Amino acid sequence: MIDSTRNTRLQLSMLSLITVVLSLGLFVDSGNAQGNKLKADQKETATTVTSTPTEEKTIAPSAKDIRGASPYVAIENEPPPKLIVDDPLPEGLAIGVFWVQYRVENLHIVPVFGRGALQVSPRIGHLHIIVDDLPWWWADTSDNNTVDIANIPPGQHKVKIELVDANHNVIPGQSKTISFTIPKGASHHSH
Repeated sequence: MIDSTRNTRLQLSMLSLITVVLSLGLFVDSGNAQGNKLKADQKETATTVTSTPTEEKTIAPSAKDIRGASPYVAIENEPPPKLIVDDPLPEGLAIGVFWVQYRVENLHIVPVFGRGALQVSPRIGHLHIIVDDLPWWWADTSDNNTVDIANIPPGQHKVKIELVDANHNVIPGQSKTISFTIPKGASHHSH
């Protein structure tokens, strides 16, 4: 039974790989072992994978579609990085916590710093978080998609989120300031 399950998983993995290769229009010529693009009239796009005669699955968007470029392949003419920040989650504000979701495009958030890291492709960087214009900030290299700041006192506040390169330089135009209010009587949440 275990070998049968393993074989089925292997077959599904191979079908998925073949589908991706076909949808990208690539194949390997056994004569020269180099990837070549299929001619436009030969290209086929798969939309479903059949793993058993009665089971059909729709193919989801690729990892590249969702996560961006692989860190293993340099990108020529990289588009500029972009920071997208949502409004704070009201559930957090009600308990004295600032939760705001974010995402970045054309940059991988990682804990890598220094001059040499500026030459990496795909581009890498991290976030700087500044609360209420204080003279200090912290670097967030987690890429967990949510900034979390707890025990904020009631009243008006603002948080600045900056997308920065590996040398802590703000990427032009990629700084967002979010103003918000913690209501009076907000119960403080402990983490």
